[in-house]
Amino acid sequence: MVLPIKVSLPGTPHLLAHTIDISISGARIGGLREQLQPGKIISLQRTSQRAKFRIVWVRQVGPGEIHAGVEAVDSHNNFWGIDLSQADADAKKGTEVLMELLKSSKARAVAAVQFEATTGVGK
Repeated sequence: MVLPIKVSLPGTPHLLAHTIDISISGARIGGLREQLQPGKIISLQRTSQRAKFRIVWVRQVGPGEIHAGVEAVDSHNNFWGIDLSQADADAKKGTEVLMELLKSSKARAVAAVQFEATTGVGK
C-alpha cells in the first residue's frame, strides 16, 4: 500500500518518500535518494505520528532510487492509520484461493496425462 511518509536521518532534513508495502511491524519504503545503512535507526513520520524504525535491508533499484526494508523499533498502535487486520485476512484468503486453484490445475493435468496414457488420445 502506497502511503506518503517523511524520513528523518541524523544530520539531514526530512526526506519525502513513500511506502510500497506495509505491515504491523514494518514496511518497504521507496522513493529514497539518500544512501542508507542496514542496522541504522531512522525516524518515520506519517501524518502526525512519528516512530523509530531500524533499516533491515537496502537495495538500489535504479539510478538515484533506493528501496529499504524497515522494522519498527517499538510496537505502535496503528502507526500507519490503517486497519491492517482486514488486509491480513484478505491476503490469507487470497493465498487459500490460489492454493486451491493450483491444486485443481495439478489434478486436471494429472487426469489428462492418465487419460492420454489409457486411451492413447492426445498422443
